[in-house]
Amino acid sequence: MIKKEHFINREISWLSFNERVLQEAMDKSVTLGERIRFLGIFSNNQDEFFRVRVAAIRRMVSLGKKSKDFLGNKTPVEIQDEIQKKVISLQNRFQKTYINIIDELKNYNINVINEKQLDKEQGKYVKKLYKEKIRSALFPVMLKHSSNFPFLKDRSIYSAIKLFSKDETKKAEFALIEIPTNELSRFILLPEKNGKKYIIILDDLIRYCLEDIFSIFDFKKIEAFTIKVTRDAELNIDDDISKSFMEKISSSLKKRKSGAPVRMVYDADIPGDLLNYIKRKMKLDDQDNLIPGARYHNFKDFIDFSDIIPDILKNSEIEPVINKSFSSCQSMLDVIKKKDVMLFYPYHSFSHLLDMLREAAIDPNVTSIKITLYRVAGKSKVINSLISAARNGKSVTVVVELQARFDEKANIKWSNTLQEEGITVIHGIQGLKIHCKLVLINRKVEGITEHFVYIGTGNFQESTARIYSDQGLFTTDRRITTEVVKMFQFFKNNYKHYDYEHLIVSPYSTRKRFLMLIDKEIENAKSGKKAYAIIKLNSLVDVEMIKKLYEASCAGVKIKLIIRGVCSLMPGVPGLSDNIEIISIIDKFLEHSRIFVFCNNGDEIYYISSADWMIRNLDNRIEVSCPVYDKNLQADLKKMLEIQMTDNTKARIINKKQDNLYKKKRTNKTVRAQVDFYNYLKSEK
Repeated sequence: MIKKEHFINREISWLSFNERVLQEAMDKSVTLGERIRFLGIFSNNQDEFFRVRVAAIRRMVSLGKKSKDFLGNKTPVEIQDEIQKKVISLQNRFQKTYINIIDELKNYNINVINEKQLDKEQGKYVKKLYKEKIRSALFPVMLKHSSNFPFLKDRSIYSAIKLFSKDETKKAEFALIEIPTNELSRFILLPEKNGKKYIIILDDLIRYCLEDIFSIFDFKKIEAFTIKVTRDAELNIDDDISKSFMEKISSSLKKRKSGAPVRMVYDADIPGDLLNYIKRKMKLDDQDNLIPGARYHNFKDFIDFSDIIPDILKNSEIEPVINKSFSSCQSMLDVIKKKDVMLFYPYHSFSHLLDMLREAAIDPNVTSIKITLYRVAGKSKVINSLISAARNGKSVTVVVELQARFDEKANIKWSNTLQEEGITVIHGIQGLKIHCKLVLINRKVEGITEHFVYIGTGNFQESTARIYSDQGLFTTDRRITTEVVKMFQFFKNNYKHYDYEHLIVSPYSTRKRFLMLIDKEIENAKSGKKAYAIIKLNSLVDVEMIKKLYEASCAGVKIKLIIRGVCSLMPGVPGLSDNIEIISIIDKFLEHSRIFVFCNNGDEIYYISSADWMIRNLDNRIEVSCPVYDKNLQADLKKMLEIQMTDNTKARIINKKQDNLYKKKRTNKTVRAQVDFYNYLKSEK
């Protein structure tokens, strides 16, 4: 019997995933530059976790919800308490890791110093820099003279300042300064001395100049402590029918900026009176996820730290492989017309997709281009290609998802840019995020319309295509292209319903079709036939899908799961999940693709997908899972999965304890999936 205890709580599993990210920062076999980058990724992940997941739990707590409806049989209060303990534990490990890395940098003549370690010459340099470039960006607020406590913005850091009066009968005063990381680099490179580099963090530079900042006063001593507030990122979209969808999103974005605080991280050395003052003014209590930390916060800035360190401390960049199908100079569309082609990012070059769009933009036979956009780069070559197509007289339609979390503002901007170029822009469907990744190119040759389709697992974003592991399929297979045509018709007229035989489309058939595929494996296992499933996802949370996998395991179906992030399935439970193995791979590239392989009595079925197995992907979004029919491409997918399942370098075992143990080597051969698969693709050139 399946019980609530047979599911791992989603929030705790997510923290376990971020612990795996922290493990990469702790791993001394990883280059120092990459370890610092992982510290930044860990910090950025924690911020988003609080903005989204913890914020949702806090809303439940404030509404007085007490039932144990969460996975893992826990109440919202119990989860909140467990999160607090885990976060503080991770924070302590994070700080130790940071200190160790800073010490190791000294071996390479790189010294990160604070304001107390500046010598006289460096002090003069810092003061000069402060007066010339930094002072004009600082706006102190004297809290005693401010009628309202300043609004502390999300994603910003502040110096909370205590100013001691020379008159000991007078109370200390408090002030706040926002550290201007949006205008200035967080890392200040000081002049080299004796072949050694010296770096001071902006927070410390400001500390060094506190007397200058408050020079009009006569304080005995001034101290500064960094604090950071994280706010609820939920968008509350009103139902005013007189407003356009874009107006509603724009209005909601303004409200998000003033979302309720869900966490405050502070320097543990902050004086009690200053901390209590801030808590009182912000109406925070000990249940508001107050996290004591060390001197520095907003470590997401450390993602860019490697820009100022030598190449020897960085990971070597891979040279993307040219897909062998596109190695000649002939028309890409003609190549795709002859056979299906699959790209594996970041091992293959994203330029192949851009080249196809550029070719379509100038091909006189191409009549139209249609594409879905969820996230794009800040300077997008994809957008430029679409604009070029429109200027060349093509009919261009772009489906822009305005509700892409944290990219809403950018997508509104791109929508306006595209419309100014005469491009038809469709703003998604309210209540259903369009998360699928589709391109449809129509070409008319001798009166016959040809459809060229690209279906991907990742966004059309050239920047992430260099660091996210994804797949993209080019095809002219009519079984697929005719159904992609239907999808774009649906985006235009979403009151119409279409049936899909080959594509699996959320929210209409994804849950049902994958349940049927697992049921088929169960039936085959019970009949004594070989039965297995290999499933690669970012997140596995949906209760119904997990229960079906438990049922399959009990029937004897061998199930191998590769789950990068959240996994609520509990493997290895006797009599329930004995036949389920789960690993998670965290390495240089972000494993982002979703792939499904079903034994199907020896005639394997393959899908790539944009959808994880979460309620939102199965029931509340437009997602596409696309069959891969080409046997050669199936072989490439299978090879990648086999390499990943034998990884004994970066694979961690997912289990009930959530202890993130590395998968042990069973042979003398070292397997590192991302490196080995890249070499496999290179050998196919």
